[in-house]
Amino acid sequence: QVQLVESGGGLVQAGGSLRLSCAASVRTLTNYVMGWFRRAPGKERELVAALAWTGGSAYYADSVKGRFTISRDNRMQKGYLQMNSLKSEDTAVYYCALKPRGETNYGVWGQGTQVTVSS
Repeated sequence: QVQLVESGGGLVQAGGSLRLSCAASVRTLTNYVMGWFRRAPGKERELVAALAWTGGSAYYADSVKGRFTISRDNRMQKGYLQMNSLKSEDTAVYYCALKPRGETNYGVWGQGTQVTVSS
């Protein structure tokens, strides 16, 4: 069974940066899509970025375009979410997730990592 482990969350001042990592316990992520979601207090879960492991265009939510970058390390089977110019409204628990390419639902989830942006 595939497991995902996130790391890299923490407390940062507005305008600062954080990089989240997501390590997958699988030999290869070919044919998967990795997504980064977040859930802020009192809000619904939101997909902020997604990227197919074998390439193609990345998806970004409008709220993070130009500030967040999703990337992957094919050799290490790790995904990353670089977050720059952080705002207080980016405060949330961030989750990475996987789904087979072409499917709708993400079926594998990490445990989440807290990101808190102080203003």
